Amino acid sequence: MTGSETPQDGAPTTLSWLCHPATVFALVLLLVNDHVLKAAFPGLLTGKLSDVAGLVLAPPLVAVLLTLLVPRLPSRAAAMAGLVAVGFGFAVVKSSGYAAELASSAWTVLAGPSLVRADWTDLLTLPALGLAWWSWTRSRRRPVRQRTARLVRLLVVLPPAVLAVAATSAIHYPYAVSTATLDGHPAISVGSGYSSSDWPAGPTDGQWAVSEDGATTWRPATEEEQRRLSGQEVGQQQACAADEPRRCYRVVTGHLRVEESDDAGATWRVAWEVPDGQRDELARRSPNPGDIHRHFASRDLVVYPHTNGGHEVLVANGRDGFLRRLPDGGWQRDGFLFEEGQIATSWDEPRRLSGGGPGDRETDLLLAVALALTLGCAVTVLAGHRAIRRGGGPRWWGIAGSASMLVAGIVLAAVWERDDDSGTSLALLFLVLPLGVLTAAALIVRASYQGALPRWVRWVLLGLLFTALLAGLPLVGWLYGTPSRTRFAVALALLATVPGVLLATRIARLVDPARGFERRYPPRPPYAPYPPHGPYPPAPYPARPPTVPDPPYPSQSPPQ
Repeated sequence: MTGSETPQDGAPTTLSWLCHPATVFALVLLLVNDHVLKAAFPGLLTGKLSDVAGLVLAPPLVAVLLTLLVPRLPSRAAAMAGLVAVGFGFAVVKSSGYAAELASSAWTVLAGPSLVRADWTDLLTLPALGLAWWSWTRSRRRPVRQRTARLVRLLVVLPPAVLAVAATSAIHYPYAVSTATLDGHPAISVGSGYSSSDWPAGPTDGQWAVSEDGATTWRPATEEEQRRLSGQEVGQQQACAADEPRRCYRVVTGHLRVEESDDAGATWRVAWEVPDGQRDELARRSPNPGDIHRHFASRDLVVYPHTNGGHEVLVANGRDGFLRRLPDGGWQRDGFLFEEGQIATSWDEPRRLSGGGPGDRETDLLLAVALALTLGCAVTVLAGHRAIRRGGGPRWWGIAGSASMLVAGIVLAAVWERDDDSGTSLALLFLVLPLGVLTAAALIVRASYQGALPRWVRWVLLGLLFTALLAGLPLVGWLYGTPSRTRFAVALALLATVPGVLLATRIARLVDPARGFERRYPPRPPYAPYPPHGPYPPAPYPARPPTVPDPPYPSQSPPQ
């Protein structure tokens, strides 16, 4: 079936613009540059390529979305709106730090952790809008007239275009990699990472900074100092003070903990630590925490003399930053010397060890909601399976429902570590939650078909809500820090499903197999009885008049 564009329908022309070769090339360039070239060749060129490709791709994408939302919007108006909106928004964001901060917050909500920087040099890429306008002038002459072709272009080109524009370069979070001494001065290695694939593994994965005034001010290490620090052995697990040879310190692997000894290492006691439960809460408030035992743990330390006497200890604590022991014996968390891609000149404040709530743990809040609803849906699937079996239905409904909930549980467990918060959110919103809800709804409908009474449906929905609320109570406490350990909160949530399981078992008696049989096989109307034997009823048509017999044919006698 075909249809042509009307003056009030701009979608055929804007879809042609979105699928113009220049627009498609910009889409491919944006995807390749953001996910391959920027990581392999970071610098000015790859940064500006993304801006150029985005300025070519964004206007037709905005125009298509406008014509889909407002079907009667003319194509020319949609194209002008897309060009003006993209150009004006890009200019404002790149020229204003406040606008860039607002854009970062909005993009973080839409596409995960994102960072938009104000950079006047990016305004040099605005002429790329001219290429977008040129592709529009070419495309408006060839609108997509066939509805099938429109649907194919919507399904094939529109989703990757939306993802390409929404996806931004990953934010690299600072990482305290290692410590060392250089000519008696403390040195630190500061790296960065985003997910499990690119967190620093060793001292050479970071940038070195050196302090010449007892860790008061820091400067980036020179190339010669970088070579010297990379060539020497760094990363001591245990070290002793030069002014007190019997005073030693060591880090405890897998924990945020430092121990000290006053007898040269014969006995040890805890000098500083973040308890494991509190560390778990601290890590879950950080973006993309990953393996907590690896990334939120003390890595190594260095002991160096202080300029005014005594000694200091500097500890690399991974994603928690650097820890310092002052000459008076007190310990303080210093945070990081890091800005995106370079060593900073001042320390960033470390995260608070306690406090906060669900607002500080947005991804964990989504995980808690997904787990509570998944457990409620699992109880509903159990109730539906028992109702279907009692009504004489096939067993494969329960098997399929269990397999579906198993897949949802596996995905939920896989994303619980939160190596990538944006990927976690997408998996929960578009896989785990829809899978659980649709599976539960399918078994409820099938159970009703098998003879489940309306009371059974009400009890099942009540059980789903009751289970989700009970399972959500320990998870809400976990978001506020009580319990602080994740495994305790998950165990309590699983235990909270017991009442729902018992309810699902008991309400199976509210299924009437006879009602289900009648619903599947309704009785047929009785057949009309045959008429009694006898003369046939008179014909509805008038009787045919009797025919007059033909006169007999005269016989001829043979001649005499």
